[in-house]
Amino acid sequence: MPISLYNSLTRRTEPFAPLDPARVTMYLCGPTVYNYVHIGNARGPVVFDVLARLLRRHYPQVVYARNITDVEDKINAAALAEGVPISSITERYARAYREDMAGLGIAPPDLEPHATAHIGAIIAMNEALIADGHAYAAEGHVLFDVASYPDYGALSGRDTEELIAGARVEVAPYKKNPADFVLWKPSTPELPGWDSPWGRGRPGWHIECSAMCAAQLGETIDIHAGGVDLLFPHHENEIAQSTCAHGGKTFARWWMHNGMLTFDGRKMSKSLGNVLLVHELLKLHPPEALRLRLLSGHYRQPLDWSDGAIQQSVSTLDGWYRVLRDLGDVAIDAAQLPVPAAVEAALCDDLNTPQALAELAVLADAARQHGTPAAKAELLGGGALLGLLQQDPEAWFKHAGGTEVDAAQIEAMLESRRAARSARDFARADAIRDELAAMGVVIEDGAQGTRWSIAKA
Repeated sequence: MPISLYNSLTRRTEPFAPLDPARVTMYLCGPTVYNYVHIGNARGPVVFDVLARLLRRHYPQVVYARNITDVEDKINAAALAEGVPISSITERYARAYREDMAGLGIAPPDLEPHATAHIGAIIAMNEALIADGHAYAAEGHVLFDVASYPDYGALSGRDTEELIAGARVEVAPYKKNPADFVLWKPSTPELPGWDSPWGRGRPGWHIECSAMCAAQLGETIDIHAGGVDLLFPHHENEIAQSTCAHGGKTFARWWMHNGMLTFDGRKMSKSLGNVLLVHELLKLHPPEALRLRLLSGHYRQPLDWSDGAIQQSVSTLDGWYRVLRDLGDVAIDAAQLPVPAAVEAALCDDLNTPQALAELAVLADAARQHGTPAAKAELLGGGALLGLLQQDPEAWFKHAGGTEVDAAQIEAMLESRRAARSARDFARADAIRDELAAMGVVIEDGAQGTRWSIAKA
């Protein structure tokens, strides 16, 4: 079935058709690695991980790049504060980022370009822009001349005057126009820098992504993705500099932007003290529940985050994994899982993950009712396309947050409880049950014996 995706540049949903059906290219703006990332930073990687899974079903090759910004003023400040090279900061937090994303079930990208590995390409792009009259050097800086690109503002849909009024632009005497943005800037001795035709310096933020994208994927790519907060100025500037550096070629054919997260209805911000780090959330909640919550709203809309919403995600997964646990003896070919048409159709409709999750719930009900191999396989196949339901059901029920409990200790206590009940020492059996409950262990007595699970936060 055909895929349709909303294009932020044209402001409409369009049938997706890659430039080369044999090689689909997608770029996602990755993290600036100076600290742990918050949960809002994870929405794009989760959403576009699902898009990559969908594209791989439809095309023989998908090349998905997610960059690492490892030179930037916040990184410099963190390194100076600790008295270490920037690489000490960036390597630490790039590693933490990869671990956090893996914890959320996000597959590694095919390519992970680093800005510091592309300094030569960045300098060459600056030189090309200067040679074609789209940039100029001034006082050790290189700046993009916004007036040289008449289509500036097409992505955000506003003219240059509005963009200047609505943005924080640095007013500097070396600028021809207040809207001109920095492509290269000088570095003082204590800051990282590289030799260039304009003196020792470092790249501006925007040109890093343009250079990495062109070097890794080509001058024209199929999909460029990121958070809606990057639409202006970052993506607007990427379009301008990439188009001008490559002789007017289209930079990205589709622009896709995910909405922001709020916390209990309020914007996440450090000043409000409601910024939630993925690194910490993975310790407090089942990682799969975090992923489910991030997929529960349509990617282009804002999504509210709350403890209650996470509990709902946990309850939903409890129900689905309970079905799979009950069908544990039903044999299927796990290597050949079908993809249910209804789940795929929802995702082909501009990544409608809420509808896809609703279809998954229907499949869970069908599997619960019928208990057939086909019903179980469809539930698992639909989950796989969303990156859900891929762990052993017993593992789901026997983990608290991201930490595995001492299963051997719990089994020993259950054995003592069984012995007490056999001896009709019900006071002792109840005491063990209460002790397990205090440990966060929920037990269920049934015809097939006693099952236990962890009460999840």
